[in-house]
Amino acid sequence: MRGDIGVVNDLVKAESAFVDEVMSEVSKVIVGQQAMVERVLIGILTGGHVLLEGVPGLAKTTTINTIAQTIAARFQRIQFTPDLLPADLIGTMIYNQATGEFTTRKGPIFANLVLADEINRAPAKVQSALLEAMQERQVTIGENTFKLDDPFLVLATQNPIEQEGTYPLPEAQTDRFMLKVVVGYPSRDEERKILDLMTGDMQREPRPVIELDRLARAKGVVSQVYLDERIKQYIVDLVFATREPALVAKGQLKGLVEYGASPRATIFLARAARAHAFLKHRGFVLPEDVKSIGLDVLRHRVIPTYEAEAENLTSDDLVRRLFELVEVP
Repeated sequence: MRGDIGVVNDLVKAESAFVDEVMSEVSKVIVGQQAMVERVLIGILTGGHVLLEGVPGLAKTTTINTIAQTIAARFQRIQFTPDLLPADLIGTMIYNQATGEFTTRKGPIFANLVLADEINRAPAKVQSALLEAMQERQVTIGENTFKLDDPFLVLATQNPIEQEGTYPLPEAQTDRFMLKVVVGYPSRDEERKILDLMTGDMQREPRPVIELDRLARAKGVVSQVYLDERIKQYIVDLVFATREPALVAKGQLKGLVEYGASPRATIFLARAARAHAFLKHRGFVLPEDVKSIGLDVLRHRVIPTYEAEAENLTSDDLVRRLFELVEVP
């Protein structure tokens, strides 16, 4: 077994070399926000959709656009607005008067990386139009079903719900996102660097550093990253603790969790932990990988009760407390 781990470890070190190149290219345009960049890369490596939440002006859109430029893939940006229609997203049937036939006009969702910018500014019917594409990786236009490109990834940005003119995402849709990343303000030093970078005369552009075939190979290596049986049990214990906090977490969270995470969270947490280890050039998963990525996987799947809200406890607070209470292998 140790020999097998050694082989995988060497393979990961070889195949993950591009990660440092991507981070270097992104840093030409983005100051700080390393955690956000890593989460987007984890989504790309695992095929898991990513939701970025933060107030306007935190470089969410710029980060995704910059990462897209570092890989040779088709990129589409869709600005979600209150008057957006599902046909604007997936496409529609167009009548050709010359031939008397209907032809299919595909929408912008037919790309490798789709940036759904300010996704919660569109009404629910448009948000739900993404569900088939995100889950089944196909769309239906008229009577025809079309497979989406491989790879296909939705990277969505949203403003906090309390911002004016936004619509809360339905829970069925948020559960389709592997990660929900909360983007915070930069530090004082980082903001000074941003000022110098964005007000300078020369604008730096990132260069492509990886092709799609190499990216597909890297995704295959991520699935080979060693996941020990004890780490698997740790992941199951964490997810189970969100459903039965009174039993697993020694009763300290009794009455504070309304709904816990589904088995989809277990699968996503294992995949994300493997990808996080890959980003760190390791061929095996450590508990630290699960802890590092766990909050982003679980925060939108743990719903607090009214009692928790009365105590000013958010889903983030509950997930952090679960990580403190569940025994680490």
